[in-house]
Amino acid sequence: MPSTVIRRFDYSPEREELTVEFVTGRRYLYSGVPREEAEAMRAAFAKGVHFNRRIRDRYAFRELVQP
Repeated sequence: MPSTVIRRFDYSPEREELTVEFVTGRRYLYSGVPREEAEAMRAAFAKGVHFNRRIRDRYAFRELVQP
């Protein structure tokens, strides 16, 4: 099911970093995200709900600003 909040996301297992792009165009990098958590997000029916419950406010993040 397409998310109404998250446009796309990508995970780097080597760095344990999850990059999330929202439909607003804002992009964030979440650090220290375990592989299992990223896989659970990929498998989740509702990506936004999963993100809000399991990732947001649990991992350090920073906004990625386009130059």
